[in-house]
Amino acid sequence: MDKPIRVSDKPYIVDVEAGKSYYWCSCGKSTQQPFCDGSHKGSDFKPIVYKASESKKVGFCGCKITANAPLCDGAHKN
Repeated sequence: MDKPIRVSDKPYIVDVEAGKSYYWCSCGKSTQQPFCDGSHKGSDFKPIVYKASESKKVGFCGCKITANAPLCDGAHKN
């Protein structure tokens, strides 16, 4: 399997809305970071769906190596 492209060394802070689904880019190729724009096509990568249970700020992973995808777990610090 291919390795994802490391896009950022910090999370993308996004205001999410309760009940809405967000499609996180897992490959790092999207021009709409941190969200998927279909750039993964032809690879083994697929977007990961995040369904907001409440309206709040969320830190989506930018380094693409989080163990808590799609949310940042601090892996970019390693």
